Amino acid sequence: MSWPYTHLLINHFPVVLSISALVVTLGALLLNRRGLWLTAMGALTAAGLVVYPVFFTGNKADNALEDPWYIHPGTIEAHDNAATIAVWVILVAGAFAAYSWWRSLKRPAEGIPAWMRGGVVVAALAAVGTVTYTAYLGGKIIHESPVLQLKEPPPGLPPGIAAQKSDSAGE
Repeated sequence: MSWPYTHLLINHFPVVLSISALVVTLGALLLNRRGLWLTAMGALTAAGLVVYPVFFTGNKADNALEDPWYIHPGTIEAHDNAATIAVWVILVAGAFAAYSWWRSLKRPAEGIPAWMRGGVVVAALAAVGTVTYTAYLGGKIIHESPVLQLKEPPPGLPPGIAAQKSDSAGE
């Protein structure tokens, strides 16, 4: 298994967990339910736990690819710069959420303090903002690849790289 493939296998976890945390946080704000606050904290904690392996595999994938001809110059670097910010934001958000979660579980009779609820809201917003921008730039690595703009495959590709055209009869 290659580093680029490994990165593609796990890179959606921080995105999904951060967005889930924000959605649950909004629900917690509306309904003021302790369980929703704890769930939001848990999702942010999980995002904080998985964000570094995603960042690590992304760096390894970048090194493995070595700026191939089919990726527009600068797209990997832009994604990496955004990922560096996102990893720090989500690590801090995850650490804050982990502490808040732990503290809330240790004091089940107490409500979630306002400073903790506010911190979870800010952490979830920051996590979603940074990780979605990073994911957007990551998608540009392939989706804006110059080779995808070609109507026909470039000449000289080895057999099996480009799909054979089938006729309209399906033969």
